[in-house]
Amino acid sequence: MYGIFSYDIASPRVGYKHGDYILDLELVSLLGYLDGLHVGPTIFGQPFINDFMALGRATCQAVTERIRSLLTDNEKGVVIFHDQVLILASRATLHMPVRVGDYTDFYAGIHHAENVGRIFRPSRNGEPSDPLLPNYRHMPIAYHGRASSIVVSGTPIRRPMGQGLNADNTPEFRASQSLDFELELGLVIGKSSRIGEPIPVGEAEEYIFGLVIFNDWSARDIQRWEYQPLGPFLGKNFSSSISAWVLPFDDLDAARIEGMEQTPEPLPYLQQTGPTGFDIGLDVLLNDTVVSRSNARFLYWSFAQMIAHHTSNGCNLNVGDIMATGTISGPENQSLGSLLELSWNGTRPLTLSDGSERTFLQDGDTVTMRGRVKTNSGMVELGEVSGSIKPERF
Repeated sequence: MYGIFSYDIASPRVGYKHGDYILDLELVSLLGYLDGLHVGPTIFGQPFINDFMALGRATCQAVTERIRSLLTDNEKGVVIFHDQVLILASRATLHMPVRVGDYTDFYAGIHHAENVGRIFRPSRNGEPSDPLLPNYRHMPIAYHGRASSIVVSGTPIRRPMGQGLNADNTPEFRASQSLDFELELGLVIGKSSRIGEPIPVGEAEEYIFGLVIFNDWSARDIQRWEYQPLGPFLGKNFSSSISAWVLPFDDLDAARIEGMEQTPEPLPYLQQTGPTGFDIGLDVLLNDTVVSRSNARFLYWSFAQMIAHHTSNGCNLNVGDIMATGTISGPENQSLGSLLELSWNGTRPLTLSDGSERTFLQDGDTVTMRGRVKTNSGMVELGEVSGSIKPERF
């Protein structure tokens, strides 16, 4: 996995995670181990991986293959230079891996969408209603988020201020009383497209460099009051957190599975063949308690369909853009990806391992999300994305 790290007096640079170590790719390149791949040390001395991603998928694949060869073949000399190029991860400081240009958040987890519908649009007069809005099964729903407030794992999260409704339905400006997490994955775009030229669904995966774990922090009370008629704003844009390591998309080939059945059949520009889903296990810990075990297999819309729809009107993509999946909830209570669902909007408190209860996040709480996926080389941990809640400041 690729990321940005610094250590001792060294400035932030590109590294490759290898167990408990980080391979310093600038030094590896300076020592000549990447010769012939048309990539120089300058690329790896950058504070973001954008320039590396922009070299193209073929070059990035070749570099990854060379790195793995170096790490498994003692004859190549990495062991000889161990102290120079392999840095203990415990010595390093991790930084934002990507200079984010634009950020779009989808709503591709159908179980989450159904739960939100049941919470806020319950059945009436005893008649069950469809929890999904009419457009949900026809196209990937999304909104454009705020890229500037995406932060790396470990960054504290300040409780946001905003307008919410009191018990008498009058608005008040206050600190959010319903702060939540959302378990998501983020697609890191590694290839730019031209404005006005849609990306066919069959070519969409070529634009994905890799994957991060993504926590879309949400202030539910602010969101509930402000979202009509234009959608999420202050309830969402105060912060989103991503994991520090980006897993190359090609590593996911061994995790491909059949996607969820889509009924009705999507329109032609969204139709795919072959396995379109991925078996990626995801966990959420609230302080020391595992509160959710979910999986990317529960996404209704595929990664490729999200990209194809996003660009279907001619919207262009740029290297470094991030597309988040939306909350990934499973069908069971223990697989729900947000406190909104886990506590059913505050009506069913969760009991943590220390005996305390939660409906939404309290100051001092720490949320940690972890992922794991089977690759051709075995099971790989995706790293984690973690954040602790700090009191509001105004």
